[in-house]
Amino acid sequence: MTPMTTVSEVINNLREKGYTEDFNLHENCLRCAGNQLQLHPEDFVVDKHYRFEGDSNPDDEAIVYAISSDKYNMKGVLVNGYGISADPVADEMIKALAEKPGASGL
Repeated sequence: MTPMTTVSEVINNLREKGYTEDFNLHENCLRCAGNQLQLHPEDFVVDKHYRFEGDSNPDDEAIVYAISSDKYNMKGVLVNGYGISADPVADEMIKALAEKPGASGL
């Protein structure tokens, strides 16, 4: 299997696996881009994350999260910067964005 080396390759691969929602990060929840549904930390798990480091520019650093919610029967993707470009979020969300043991394991 060829390794995925770009954010867009990972997102396309996840879309093929059913991660079709686009999530946006807010201070204490995730929001679906397609509607106003809010997922709080107890509503979702991170199945896997992919970290990308910029070769020369710290602004190119990003993490792609594959997220699922049994409560809402949905799967989606969250892309977020890290380091100096990270979005400010509550501690509860930082903990929720860690992969959970026993997650679907892409």
